[in-house]
Amino acid sequence: MNTLPATMYSVVLNHGGYSGTALEPTIKDASDWLSEAELPVPSPGPGQVLIRLRAASVNPSDMHFIKGEYGQPRVKGAPAGFEGCGDVVATGAGAETLQDQRVAFVAAGSGAWAEYVVTQGQMCIPLRPDISDEDGASQIVNPLTAMAMVDLARNDGDAFVISAANSQLGKLMCSLGRDLGLSPIALVRRPETVQPLKELGAVEVLVTSDPKIKDHFASISTNMKPRVFLDAVADQLSEQLFCAMPNGARWVIYGKLSSEMPQLTQSGQMIFMSKRIEGFWLTRWMMSTPPAEQMRVVAEVQARFADGRWKTDVSERLRLSEVVPNLASALKKSDGKVIITP
Repeated sequence: MNTLPATMYSVVLNHGGYSGTALEPTIKDASDWLSEAELPVPSPGPGQVLIRLRAASVNPSDMHFIKGEYGQPRVKGAPAGFEGCGDVVATGAGAETLQDQRVAFVAAGSGAWAEYVVTQGQMCIPLRPDISDEDGASQIVNPLTAMAMVDLARNDGDAFVISAANSQLGKLMCSLGRDLGLSPIALVRRPETVQPLKELGAVEVLVTSDPKIKDHFASISTNMKPRVFLDAVADQLSEQLFCAMPNGARWVIYGKLSSEMPQLTQSGQMIFMSKRIEGFWLTRWMMSTPPAEQMRVVAEVQARFADGRWKTDVSERLRLSEVVPNLASALKKSDGKVIITP
């Protein structure tokens, strides 16, 4: 085992459990939710690994989690952060094959916003040497979700709808859809993002603030017949667009960027048009998808980053010591991902 320090610098949660709220994944002041702490370096148990952090990424799910709005409870005083990249410096029984490897990981038991992280070996992906640390730190949550959801969409036809399409995940899905010969229909907030998304692969791009968006979407839906709506916003407009989709349409909700609680206005569509509303959670996909299929998806994801088809757009880089004072302002930059380094 490598010689390890006794303690580590960490960004930890101020609160435990759930908050009972369902707000947007934004914060005004990170100190409301996070603090700095010096914690003991954890030891890996059976099937676990200890990772020395190289880089961690910040996703909307992290913001929901620190605010107590995610699907698993907070542990007060534990490090925050779900996803990152680092070097395996110690292993528990059963995870020895990962020793000394550089891996992408999803944290389980000890969050990613710390100098050292413990997680399950099965939540790690060894990285090719031609993958950068920043791409490695963003290798799982968005890319695997993009691959899994576009796979889901293409089983129901060529056209599919993506909300929040200018997000890192939305961009990945647009380009993947193009490469697979599909027709992504993108929804965005800002007009200036329309052309870049068309260049990435979106066949149609609609601006959600357009007062005629419902009419435009209804026309597109009639012509292109999209039957899968991959939605990270889940507001009333989402419900209205879903109602304009054809028979057999599926509204797949994988995020909650809006604090608005939508009402179901045409419930008869579920009965008479065989429509469905469902959720997607990557953790469940990783637990339920056969290993061979996961490896196929992982290999494709890494190949896309290695050859430049995909890349991580970085809007801000923060050291761990800069997270609490600067995270809120960094997250205001909407065209890339915040990356945290030790």
